[in-house]
Amino acid sequence: MDNKKDKLVVILGTNASGKSGLGIELALKYGAEIVSADSRQVFRGLDLGSGKVTKEEMKGVPHYLLDVAEPGDFFSLKEYQELAYKAIDDIILRGRQPFLVGGTGLYVNSIADGYELSDAPVDTELRAKVEAMSLDELQTLVEEKLKNIPDTLDMKNKRRLERAAEKILQGKPLNLESIKRYETLCLGVTWERAKLYKRIEERLDRRLDEGMIEEVEGLMERGVSDDFLYRLGLEYRYIMLYLRGRFKDREEFRTKLFMEIRHLAKEQMTWFRKRKDVHWLNMEADPMEEAGKLIDAFLK
Repeated sequence: MDNKKDKLVVILGTNASGKSGLGIELALKYGAEIVSADSRQVFRGLDLGSGKVTKEEMKGVPHYLLDVAEPGDFFSLKEYQELAYKAIDDIILRGRQPFLVGGTGLYVNSIADGYELSDAPVDTELRAKVEAMSLDELQTLVEEKLKNIPDTLDMKNKRRLERAAEKILQGKPLNLESIKRYETLCLGVTWERAKLYKRIEERLDRRLDEGMIEEVEGLMERGVSDDFLYRLGLEYRYIMLYLRGRFKDREEFRTKLFMEIRHLAKEQMTWFRKRKDVHWLNMEADPMEEAGKLIDAFLK
């Protein structure tokens, strides 16, 4: 029996690291197609705030798992995994090479590690109760109920803690079972801290100039709830609060948002560093050449 697995190249990294651009250049070189691993880019209309690549930036490389859900809809990790598996398997079936590119750690791991996810229906009453809890209350609940807190559980991420609390209160195990579906090569993209922070600041200012605030304004006008925007992450959360008058002026809003994105990049690195199979590319040298050698050896 042939147990040989199909091969998947994974390109992961922090905010503003350039992983999308590098992924596209490598995809052009290898005739590959890209499956996105970004929890915000699955939603239509979330373009500037999520850093979604434009048609021009794609350079003709097919991209999947962009714009597959409506803002305000619930989109689960299970739904993401099913659609990503389908896209990857279809790419392979057509004799092309799949690349998984993104910065949402849980999305990357669900595919690269093959999480076994449940189809169990959501307990809406329990979910509402858990989502009403503060970050401090969630941290206390998890610390009281668990003897050993998994390394992969970010104790400062409210959304992750909410899902963990749901499982704890339902008596379900937190650690996900895994059955790897693909043989993977993981390439990591980031920069030394000062340079990364400069890239983050430049990208933030560019996106604000391009209309990121107006994008969120449009979503609000279409009836997307404050709660949904809050949960989408920093850019959408802070812009929604800015539009609701929660900052004294634009400069205060921009400064606080920049500081929070910097902090998030540090947390992303902490998450990705837990993967011991990542080859971190030297972005100061020639990442295309370095990545090419690793991909050539992997695909041989």
